[in-house]
Amino acid sequence: MTWKRVCKVTDVPENTVKKFTVDKVTLLIANYGGGFRAIPPLCPHMQEPLEESGVIANCALTCTKHLWSWDLSSLDMLGETERPLQSYEVKLENGDILALIDKELVYEFEDEDDIKDDDFFSKA
Repeated sequence: MTWKRVCKVTDVPENTVKKFTVDKVTLLIANYGGGFRAIPPLCPHMQEPLEESGVIANCALTCTKHLWSWDLSSLDMLGETERPLQSYEVKLENGDILALIDKELVYEFEDEDDIKDDDFFSKA
């Protein structure tokens, strides 16, 4: 595994996520105010691009599509979230954010036909 330079610390304002590609691996850098996380670009729930739908507040990243949330300081799942958020190890060096990238982190998603059985969409 190799540490790869992703961006400068100043490239990602506090409480935002920004997309980068490093050696053909696409990832997001999340600045949650207490540090940085490098994560896959899609929500592990239903493939929603977190660059567009991810909101950070109080160290929590929330996907606005279905309100799944994770504590970015601990990576704990919050509320009704059912799948963990994957993360690359990061470190800061000389004002740069580096990520330990061995391979691209990806989630396994259900087929769209299976989504109709999702409790979120069921009607009582």
